[in-house]
Amino acid sequence: MKAEPVHQRRLLDVQDLDTALGRVAHRRRTMPEATQVQELDARLSELRDALAAADTALADIDREQRKAESDVEQVRTRTDRDSRRLDAGQVSSPKELESLQSEIDSLRRRQSELEEIVLEIMERREAAEERRSGLQRELEEATATRATAEERRAAALAELKAEESELQQQREQAAAEIPDDLLALYTKLRDQYAGVGAAALRQGRCEGCKLALSTAELSEIRTALSDEVVRCEQCRRILVRTPESGL
Repeated sequence: MKAEPVHQRRLLDVQDLDTALGRVAHRRRTMPEATQVQELDARLSELRDALAAADTALADIDREQRKAESDVEQVRTRTDRDSRRLDAGQVSSPKELESLQSEIDSLRRRQSELEEIVLEIMERREAAEERRSGLQRELEEATATRATAEERRAAALAELKAEESELQQQREQAAAEIPDDLLALYTKLRDQYAGVGAAALRQGRCEGCKLALSTAELSEIRTALSDEVVRCEQCRRILVRTPESGL
């Protein structure tokens, strides 16, 4: 392939711009701001799940408390009823009186036990409510932090887009000066070799694969016509001669 030396050197400008565009793309993929947003999204999901579980636990405790309070009320009602019978002298026989008094004593013990259960449930509910309140505060704080992180991500992304747009414009201008066949070869090689399709020959070394050329290879390049497109024998990239090639 033939190409004017100026076009071959211009190819290095395109390569530099493509490398810069690749760095911008890498920075976009690895933005710490984006990573923080992802981490906060995961944390928000965990907090929402924990809050839902806390709500369910509170609902269960509330049902348990209502049941225990209902049991207390039922026992209290029976105790009051039996006490009124006793106070009204509606019991005639000593045996029935003894039985009624025993039942009242038993009901009062049961009421005391149930009231202890209610107190224990209320304590558990208070602890569950505190946990829920704590989770709600964490969720609100994480939501605010996520909003701030999203603003930083958007700002960083806008900067990257602006930089990318400028580089892309420069790349298009540089590529327009290169013959189509040379640009097509460069594009093909760039796709094959990790984003580097052309490299400078600097002090006898290929800047693409970083290997020094042999004396025979350098001699062959030295005798090649200036418009001859040469390739590195090691990495097969386009090798561009410059005043620093050491030929």
